[in-house]
Amino acid sequence: MGESTGPAVMALGALPSLVAAGSLVWAVACRRAAVRRRLGRLALPTAVCAGLSLITSFAPLRAGSGWKLAEAALLLLLVAVVTRWSRLPHLVWALPPAALAVTLWPLALVTGESFLESVGIGAFWFLPVAAAAASGAYPRRQELRRRRAVAEARAAQRLQLSRDLHDFVAHDISGIVVQAQAARFVAAADPSHAVIALERIEKAGLSALAAMDRTVRMLHGPETAATEPLPDLSQLHVLVENFTLAGAAEAHLDLPRPVTERLTREAGSVAYRTVVEGLTNIRRHAPHASRVTVAFSPTATTVEIRITNDRGAGPSAGRVTRGGGLGLPALTEHARALGGSLAAGPHGDGGWQLTAVLPVAPAEEKTS
Repeated sequence: MGESTGPAVMALGALPSLVAAGSLVWAVACRRAAVRRRLGRLALPTAVCAGLSLITSFAPLRAGSGWKLAEAALLLLLVAVVTRWSRLPHLVWALPPAALAVTLWPLALVTGESFLESVGIGAFWFLPVAAAAASGAYPRRQELRRRRAVAEARAAQRLQLSRDLHDFVAHDISGIVVQAQAARFVAAADPSHAVIALERIEKAGLSALAAMDRTVRMLHGPETAATEPLPDLSQLHVLVENFTLAGAAEAHLDLPRPVTERLTREAGSVAYRTVVEGLTNIRRHAPHASRVTVAFSPTATTVEIRITNDRGAGPSAGRVTRGGGLGLPALTEHARALGGSLAAGPHGDGGWQLTAVLPVAPAEEKTS
């Protein structure tokens, strides 16, 4: 069965090419915003063109090889487009018939070849199919990786925002609550103490607003967030002093000078957050504590941080420490990421202790 050139045969041979070309023209002949959506809908036209190509390739009356070459070129273009833009379920039934149509069409034009020669011809024509699929799969994979990276970055940013809100805003708001409670009880008997409490409430409120402003600036992009300095050990004295002024507990800070020189910037930030978390939990869950100690103990390779209160950390505090609070689990992750550890548990007679161990900076980092 050789090639035929009658009008009906020519029309039949041109049909797959016309369908493929018409599908591509339909996809791009629209507004730019709709092109990508239409390109994603070419899976069905691709399968139809592949089926017509297979029918016309092995029909009793066949068109000339020129039409088949045009079909193969258009099908390869459709393979690349469908691989790039169509949904994965559509690729399952669109790509196999297109690959068969391009691979098998030369076999209908040759006769007398052995089985191995036919396999070689099919394998040769499968190479452009693989290349077309790869040309569409590579940008698709890059787009998926970009979207995944954006999603991971957004998730990390949301986590960081929640940690900042928990660590700093919750600390200041808990101080406001304590001062408001104190002012309510002393307002009638000693208005001067109520005025002092109001001044401390104002100061804590301004600090909370500053923390929220810092958090909001993080939403505007990494450039803005990068310019915001992280809290570090230099602010601990003010933090502990404000804690003492805000409540009934007297807090003491033991911070040897070598500690601030041996901790890295990131470790210093984690240490500051650990102290904030410990003091906030004491204020919320051990309001009757009378003495709080924040002690830094340096060793050869680590710095140990202990936040201890003498009493008032009852069963409720234990449940918070082991339960679903956001502060301690997040701080534990931070400490482990730096190569340290964090633990909390009962201490002494009804007290509670939060302990963190952070590695010190390497010698070459300290001297740089």
